[in-house]
Amino acid sequence: MNSANIQHLIAMIVYMAIVIGIGIFFAQRANKNAESYFLGGRSLGPWVTAFSAEASDMSGWMLMGLPGLAYWTGLADAGWTAIGLAAGTYLNFLIVSKRLRRYSVKVDAFTIPDFFSNRFREKKKILMTIASLVIIVFFSVYAAQCLSTCGKLFSNLFGLSYTSMMIVAAIFVLVYTFLGGFLAESASDFMQAIVMVVALVLLLVLGVVSAGGVSAVIANAKSYDGFFSLLKTATPSQTEINVFGPAENYGILSILSCLAWGLGYFGMPQVLLRFMGIRSEHELTRSRRVAIIWVVISMVAAIFIGIVGRSVAGLDYLSNSEAENIFVDAATMFLPPVLAGFACAGVLAAAISSSDSYLLITASAVSQNVFRGIVKKDASEKQVMWCSRITLAVITIAAMIIAWNSDSTIFAITSFAWAGLGAAFGPLILFSLFWKRTTYPAAIAGMISGGVMVFFWKLVINPLGGVWKIYALLPAFILSSLVIVAVSLVTKSPDKEITDEFEEVRAG
Repeated sequence: MNSANIQHLIAMIVYMAIVIGIGIFFAQRANKNAESYFLGGRSLGPWVTAFSAEASDMSGWMLMGLPGLAYWTGLADAGWTAIGLAAGTYLNFLIVSKRLRRYSVKVDAFTIPDFFSNRFREKKKILMTIASLVIIVFFSVYAAQCLSTCGKLFSNLFGLSYTSMMIVAAIFVLVYTFLGGFLAESASDFMQAIVMVVALVLLLVLGVVSAGGVSAVIANAKSYDGFFSLLKTATPSQTEINVFGPAENYGILSILSCLAWGLGYFGMPQVLLRFMGIRSEHELTRSRRVAIIWVVISMVAAIFIGIVGRSVAGLDYLSNSEAENIFVDAATMFLPPVLAGFACAGVLAAAISSSDSYLLITASAVSQNVFRGIVKKDASEKQVMWCSRITLAVITIAAMIIAWNSDSTIFAITSFAWAGLGAAFGPLILFSLFWKRTTYPAAIAGMISGGVMVFFWKLVINPLGGVWKIYALLPAFILSSLVIVAVSLVTKSPDKEITDEFEEVRAG
């Protein structure tokens, strides 16, 4: 390890010490009871709500996956995906946040499975169990993406084994999540969101300067067929640097496929929990404005780091997986070692801010919803907390197994988990909040059909190619919505008690 690597490591250790300090600070308050641990006692302010929602959501894929995708195929895939995500962020805050905050208080819910179960007043906890299983399956995949990010970061930065570094990252995240729960996670996410956006903007500016200015970057990007177009996608060679074949047209189905990423927001527990945890629904308007500004700035910077990378000598890659190292390589190329260490801590920040969210939500689904809700209804707070910690350890191990293959792209892992959660939860969240006629059987059918369709489309339909390569979230979201409507209309209307409660929430 040379002197530059030592400075990188020192900077990252300082950063991690701050993160651990936050966990320790909130540990006593977080462990007061299950609601404090899993939802922070509904005490988040508007800025923390906005920043922590976006930091926990964007994860390492925005610093590594998104720039890597833009570097590899150009503007179209990354650009339309970013547009969809920006629209989804805004609409989720605008449409869902206040109603969900109000409804979750009304039905005394502090997890997503809690909300679904209490909203429909189920007795046998079938919906709660299914929702918990969905979280366990897809958040294990999501957590794997975060661990993969950490493994690639340390492997590339220090030349160490990907596997060993991924394991170290898993242990750190596990210990940190043990400590502080939701409050610590949200407070550290606030700091990490700032680190992420500063690092992105700084590296973009330095990259443009290194490439000879904006005009030089644009001229170079336009020299590759389809690279700088939203209506074509580039086809890079995997044997020669900066050599491209003929571009492929980017049709309406491809655009819709990317825009569909925005639908996923309606079903993302890590974001929805921030809506439920804010201290007042009236502060969500400010949170929405802060969140959309952060998202737009961060994603634009991330995409153009990839575009600019094609103009910078030394940022040369021959696969999409390799290209996901562009952020780390740019940091070590353009910044003094200590600052590069802090910039790379931005990647670590993104991965940690997401993985602790995913692990915590999964732990809450098992301990609060399955263990206390079904297995042992008289479980004490201490027993629930122990169950959550055992769950954290098991899910971390599962995530490590999924992340074991270093050749998997961060973007691909993210897209699958995003689709699964978005299709299983998104339509049901919307119908639960805004359609009084939604029935309990429809809720179960809609959740199952959305989640199963993601697997079916990904494994069976996508391989057919052509028009069938559309992102699984779009057909799965549509199917789940249609199933909810159809089953609601053919089953018995909800009880008056449920509809009266719905009207009370709607009236505010």
